[in-house]
Amino acid sequence: MDTKILHTLEYRKILNTLTGFAQTSMGKKKAEQLEPNSDLEEVKRLLQQTDEAFAFERLKGSPSFGGIVDITASVKRAEIGGTLNPHELLGISTTTHAARRLKRQIATLHEDEPIASLFYISDQLSEQKELEDAIRICIDDNAEVADSASVTLAQIRRELRGGEARIREKLDSMIRSSTVSKMLQDQLITIRGDRFVIPVKAEYRSYFGGIVHDQSGSGATLFIEPESIVAMNNKLRETRIREEREIEIILQKLTALVSEQGEWLLYDVDLLSSLDFIFAKARLARELKATLPRMNDRGFLKLKKGRHPLIPIEHVVPIDVELGNDYTSIIVTGPNTGGKTVTLKTIGLLSLMAMSGLFVPAEDGSQLCVFDAIYADIGDEQSIEQNLSTFSSHMTNIIRILKNMTPKSLILLDELGAGTDPAEGSALAISMLEHMHQTGCRMVATTHYSELKAYAYERKGVINASMEFDINTLSPTYRLLVGVPGRSNAFAIAERLGLPAYILDYARGEVKEEDQRIEHMIASLEENRLTAEQERLKAEMLRQDMEKLRSRHQAELEKLEQQRDRRIEKAEEDARSIVDKARAEAEKIIADLRQLALEEGASVKEHKLIAARKQLDEAEPEKRKKTVNKTAAPKARAIGPGDEVLVYSLNQKGHVVEMAGNKDAVVQLGIMKMKVSLDDLELQQTAPAAKQPKQKPVTGMKRTRDGNVKSELDLRGANLEEALMEADRFIDEAFLANLGQVYIIHGKGTGILRTGIQDYLRKHKHIKSYRLGNYGEGGNGVTVAELE
Repeated sequence: MDTKILHTLEYRKILNTLTGFAQTSMGKKKAEQLEPNSDLEEVKRLLQQTDEAFAFERLKGSPSFGGIVDITASVKRAEIGGTLNPHELLGISTTTHAARRLKRQIATLHEDEPIASLFYISDQLSEQKELEDAIRICIDDNAEVADSASVTLAQIRRELRGGEARIREKLDSMIRSSTVSKMLQDQLITIRGDRFVIPVKAEYRSYFGGIVHDQSGSGATLFIEPESIVAMNNKLRETRIREEREIEIILQKLTALVSEQGEWLLYDVDLLSSLDFIFAKARLARELKATLPRMNDRGFLKLKKGRHPLIPIEHVVPIDVELGNDYTSIIVTGPNTGGKTVTLKTIGLLSLMAMSGLFVPAEDGSQLCVFDAIYADIGDEQSIEQNLSTFSSHMTNIIRILKNMTPKSLILLDELGAGTDPAEGSALAISMLEHMHQTGCRMVATTHYSELKAYAYERKGVINASMEFDINTLSPTYRLLVGVPGRSNAFAIAERLGLPAYILDYARGEVKEEDQRIEHMIASLEENRLTAEQERLKAEMLRQDMEKLRSRHQAELEKLEQQRDRRIEKAEEDARSIVDKARAEAEKIIADLRQLALEEGASVKEHKLIAARKQLDEAEPEKRKKTVNKTAAPKARAIGPGDEVLVYSLNQKGHVVEMAGNKDAVVQLGIMKMKVSLDDLELQQTAPAAKQPKQKPVTGMKRTRDGNVKSELDLRGANLEEALMEADRFIDEAFLANLGQVYIIHGKGTGILRTGIQDYLRKHKHIKSYRLGNYGEGGNGVTVAELE
């Protein structure tokens, strides 16, 4: 992409803001080097990464990149045989630890909410736990080599501390003596050049033996090493030299470990910088209230409420613009300071942002195109040094654009043809616009020439547009109106400001009749547009009112049909009850008649009895089918706490825990509670009146504590957050019960639960140490913790 256009459209200012959101020096460097891309698939990939990072921050908050430093130089120095210092080694340790932490965070979210691109990047981070632990053992948080680095170092430092203590003890007894104390400037022990000395008054130098190591600025005090401790200081110095050699050996060993993993560490740095850069783009999107644009490479651009990202949101006026379908060129006219230049810059800058994988400040559904290049001639580039006039500088820039543009380019031209004779300038402008239009590129141009309004009106594929001007307030509204050319408001403004009528009448007489007809036509178009917009707003309000009425009537109709169904059903039930009673009586009578016929030999025919029973059956009314609402699912009307309901959107059954206002209810679905609209619920079974609805347990976690405190906790089946809460409670109870050792069963699985529990135990104040279970204790599926 041409660097000139990046400067013209202030693209670098966006990158400066983006850089501020990166948390690491590597991420900031990537942000500073970001450039637009002309490959559609690559742009889509970059936008998908930004979208996933945006979703991550929405669900989990912003991930921390704390502890990550640029270890590239240190690793490369280790690879060529240099020895790393403790600060460099500590930086490598914190970076590898932060990388593992970030990798776990992304993997955890990916299990619930797929974020494939971020997971692919983070999954490539290497696990450098052994290197991290080796450095942690040897280097403390203050970047000092710890005593635990080696047995030899620990022994040497014990000797150092012992030697220093002996020297201080001897000097202390010396300065407390009455003979020596009067020779001292102060009764204290100090150090000069790693040797213990005492401050002696200069006049007692001849009475005081030993070695002078320093003197005060005034010369009144000499810092003397007494002869009695010279040998002790010499021995202490030798011990310090041994310490330095041992530290050098330790640092060389650690550097060798870094060198072995050098290739992986450098790759990790690149991956971490990419992740930091991606999350910086997500934070920029949140700051700008930006959205994900749809991308294409067919030259189509559609901005919905697009905003210039460098103008405060409370001051910017959004624009709606479409380019590339019915028309490929837009000619924008209107008064100065009306927003034409801002409109050009908004279109160009938002295109550059989208091509860089950044969200754009516009409403959802906006579309942008991947252009092979964007060219712009915006602003006055007059150069005194090059002896170029305003017109010459514009023409030089436009000639360069004409040489390089292609059918897949976007051209932005401000004040086309300005700076020269109006007749010649308008002719040149029309000629250049026609050439660019014939090329097939996408173009937006601004102008004051009325001839260009006629050109856009007559030319297929070119459309007029204007910046709206409020004639009542004599000020622009900064709204872009596509399809309506801008009109000259000079006479109206002059009249409102008080210019005498006779001067205005004379001026109107000087305007050509053709120009007057054009102005009247534009005025008529603008009036019709305003009328149409008002009518559209009225129609929209009517549509909304009709929609509300339709919904209300539909609800009332459903209510009436349900009442009718209930009444008919009750009537049918009553009728069936009466018929059942009559049938029972008739069956009894028929049975009696049969018995009588058998006893008395009466001639009662069996087929007559069957016919009589059939008539009774036919007397039972058929059950009427309920009316089915074909337009909408039945709404829950009498739902209350404890009721069993069906959630339409999830196709899951649950129980109502409580009502949340008049329109929502809190529903228990397995281990999950969620707020659901009553319109999304169907009553399945009413709760028993005498019993409160039983809530399902929120987790399948086993609790090992019944009445007494147990020494083991089973967390299998729980997620990490629930497990940590339960482990915290368990350890507190075990500590209060004075248990010395507890067992936490987490299973083997993916290792996420085990890692999370052990990270938690490492930081717990009541945990003295922890380890994995031995053979017979559960192995890797159990962590054994010792309490303080």
